[in-house]
Formats: sequence, structure tokens, C-alpha cells
Amino acid sequence: MKTPLGFTRFLPLAARLLKRGRLPALVLAASHKLKGRGPAKLREDAGLLVALCSAYWKGEYRAISGKAMLSVVAGLLYFVSPIDVIPDWLLGVGMLDDLAVLGWVTKVLAGELDAFRAWRQAQDPAALQVVERVPEGASALEGEYLGR
Repeated sequence: MKTPLGFTRFLPLAARLLKRGRLPALVLAASHKLKGRGPAKLREDAGLLVALCSAYWKGEYRAISGKAMLSVVAGLLYFVSPIDVIPDWLLGVGMLDDLAVLGWVTKVLAGELDAFRAWRQAQDPAALQVVERVPEGASALEGEYLGR
């Protein structure tokens, strides 16, 4: 399956974000962007990736390859970046490329994400709520991570 246009430029940004421990800021930014926006499929895909990032950051879920985690983070960076192939400010079409990238990430990483879904299903709901809670007080993502 062909990589979506513009996705690869977010891979080095994702590596830098992971190396610098900025995953909470990405989780916060993606969670804010998801609130009531976009089609159900976009919210579902992005929500799963955000939950994975939260669990990974808190050390609760590490059964994912480094390459897969890099793709997850790059996909979410693409999603939160206002400047991508189709800028988000273009009403009606600005989210189409975000939907395509997140759909591609979820399809390419289907096996890894199925394992994460199974892990989530096996968790106590109260404990899972704590694991997936959006981090408070995380500083905002700077322009260098948003592809600007």
C-alpha cells in the first residue's frame, strides 16, 4: 500500500518528538482537535491512536514495535498539523487528507492495533480510564513538530 502524500515528512518530526519526551503534548493536541470535529471514522481512528500513545507514554502498553510507534506518532502529528497537503482551514475538504493518513496508518498497522484493542478489552475499565486520561499541564506543541 502506497504511503500517503506528505506523510513521510512527519516521520523525522515524530522521531524527534519521541526522543524529547513530548508525547503528552501530542496526546493533548490530538484530543483537543478531536472534540466534536470530523467524521465518525476519523474520530474513531484518531481516538484509538491517542489511546495507544497515552498507554505507551505511561508505560502501560509497550507491545508495539518502534517502527509502528513512529508511524502512529507521525500520523497524529499529520492530523494535528494545520499545514499539510490540504490545509485544515479549507472548510469541507481540509480534513480529507487527515482522514486518509489516519486510515492508512490504521490499515498498515492493523495487526499491532488489533493487539492493542485486545489489551484494552482485557483491562479493568476504571484502570483503563486512568491510563487513557489526557495529560494535564502538558505544554503545547511548537511549530517544529507541526511541519511549519
